[in-house]
Amino acid sequence: MLAHHQDPIAAIATAPGRGAVGIVRLSGKGIGTLIQVLCGHPLKPREATYTPFLDCAGLAIDRGIAIYFPAPYSFTGEDVLELQAHGGPVVLQLLLARCLQAAAQSDPVTRMPLLSGLRLAKPGEFSERAFLNNKIDLAQAEAIADLIDASTEAAARSASRSLSGEFSREIHKLRDGLIQLRLLVEATLDFPEEELDYLRRADAHGQLSHLEQILHLVQQKTKQGALLREGIKVVIAGQPNAGKSSLLNALAGAELAIVTPVPGTTRDKVQQTIQIEGVPVHVIDTAGLRDTADEVEKVGIERAWDAIESADVVLFLHDLTRRHAIDYIAGDVHVAKVLAQKLSPRIPIIEIWNKLDAVAEPGSPAGLSLSAKTGAGLKALRARLLELAGWQSAPEGVFIARERHVQALHRVEGHLAQASVHLAERAQALDLLAEELRLAQNALNEITGEFTSDDLLGVIFSKFCIGK
Repeated sequence: MLAHHQDPIAAIATAPGRGAVGIVRLSGKGIGTLIQVLCGHPLKPREATYTPFLDCAGLAIDRGIAIYFPAPYSFTGEDVLELQAHGGPVVLQLLLARCLQAAAQSDPVTRMPLLSGLRLAKPGEFSERAFLNNKIDLAQAEAIADLIDASTEAAARSASRSLSGEFSREIHKLRDGLIQLRLLVEATLDFPEEELDYLRRADAHGQLSHLEQILHLVQQKTKQGALLREGIKVVIAGQPNAGKSSLLNALAGAELAIVTPVPGTTRDKVQQTIQIEGVPVHVIDTAGLRDTADEVEKVGIERAWDAIESADVVLFLHDLTRRHAIDYIAGDVHVAKVLAQKLSPRIPIIEIWNKLDAVAEPGSPAGLSLSAKTGAGLKALRARLLELAGWQSAPEGVFIARERHVQALHRVEGHLAQASVHLAERAQALDLLAEELRLAQNALNEITGEFTSDDLLGVIFSKFCIGK
């Protein structure tokens, strides 16, 4: 993508389908040369103008709002022209085709194309140019896509905070502290005969400890932000007729899965995303786990095990009404044994006893007791899921984050820990201390894009919408 970032680009910037308004966006050097042929008259910068959008014969394709943003005062930092028309797909395609055609028209004076090289934008290319032209940093650019993709209100608000620069300011605060400490250490390396007294007077230990404290707070917010963005994958597993589909329906508040007394009703995965205190929870109902001769049910069970192995949390559902039946107990023991063999120790299993409403004396089995039918016990289950997910902060204090941000901060933590060790060794390891601080700063710079490979940028922006 970076090889062609000087080309002028155009795209439909609104979602596919019909709507009240649709936008065609153009960006690049010289976009202003198309205004006369597209609108029939000049436009005042940054002023919305109601105007016809003209075809090659001078007839109106549509009428709408045109806004011209000369560089550098635009989203991308380049000349930008936005044409806001009626939101029909045919109208927008005609308007986009007309923009490309107008760019290829010959200038009557120079006999050259009005705008050479205008092409269709690739996914995320407008946001990429905003990043490359220093209008936003990489964390803010990612927040644009996260805001669009937000599945909960809390995630949307958190993405908006990141887009406004709140996350970036936290990273810059850490980076500036690291730079100050690096300057101190580098100066000490230049004057080794005074190193002990110099580091002591500058309170290098105190500065490093303060940085670690700030890092810890940023990590907490970042982990919560990543959870808001990604959510957790919860798989409901158990024997047939334990109430797995009923539990999915109860958690979702809708009849998503078919529920019958017939064992083996669920033959394939049924998934629904719900939210608990703003955290997306991707709940998957699976086929009942048992030995069967039914070929279709076997496929469903295989898919169930695939889903279980990739889960963040497994809900192992038991049937309270059959808790004393010998054949049922044997089935639960078998499922538990296979779960232990297949699952990573890092994946928690919540033991749940369903059908609380159908027993007079439930006793006190290990795990949570609930009724998917009446909703009793669901509140405790939701709280347990949030606890296992690591949700701690209120959404108001969290900014959206991605797994790569979490991993980068984890590397910073490791480098600062090593720096503390080397600082304690003083003269024997000052050069190693300087190197650990440099690596920590590089990891922080990766978050905001001040030190990022072109390959990573290509991956990040390719997942954006076209027109964004």
